[in-house]
Amino acid sequence: MSDQNNRRTADQMRHNAQLTRESWKIFQIMAEFVEGFERLAPIWPAVSIFGSARTSREDPNYKKAEEISRLLSDSGFAVISGGGPGIMEAVNKGGFMGKSSSIGLNIQLPHEQSDNEYQDVALHFRHFFSRKVMFVKYASAYVVLPGGFGTLDELAEILTLVQTGKTRKIPIILVNESFWKGLLEWFRDTLCTEGTISPEDLDLVHICNEPAEVVDAIFAHYEERGFEPSAKEKEILLEL
Repeated sequence: MSDQNNRRTADQMRHNAQLTRESWKIFQIMAEFVEGFERLAPIWPAVSIFGSARTSREDPNYKKAEEISRLLSDSGFAVISGGGPGIMEAVNKGGFMGKSSSIGLNIQLPHEQSDNEYQDVALHFRHFFSRKVMFVKYASAYVVLPGGFGTLDELAEILTLVQTGKTRKIPIILVNESFWKGLLEWFRDTLCTEGTISPEDLDLVHICNEPAEVVDAIFAHYEERGFEPSAKEKEILLEL
């Protein structure tokens, strides 16, 4: 009986220690949100741009990302990337060379992620979920270049939030039609056919192949309304 009581006591102590550690984790998470809000709120309009961390500097998609970012920066948009190598570096580099801010939302990862050197504003996150909020909350548009699971995750995130009305409707632009063609066909031929999305959900996505097209598509979306969120949109973003 004594051994059983000792085991129960030990289990309770381990449980209490784990609970204490997880409770204190809340303050770390809060700190990430507070710093992100304070540093990004004054910077607008902004465009969040995504793509593979594995893209080499010689890849045409790297060069395209750099040009898109520079054009957006010179047009008055701050550009936001994940702060790492590959497409993220190209985005920050183009923004850094332009007239507006180049922002990196860096994440601590066991592999791949290292901060690139082209960031006017660099934030660092341990948690993907708090980082994701920053990508969405301050973006007037999403531009998505070819990438892997992380890029698809960000694309699915913004599509879900816009589709469900949990964030305002913004341009979601996929760059390089040949890369995205199979995914979009699957959306249309499988998801729509099975009824898991509506046909009008396909209209949330725009396809562009050239950097200038991306800039034009974003300006066209805001031509009649301006970049400032409406009062209703501000309330939606507050609850994001």
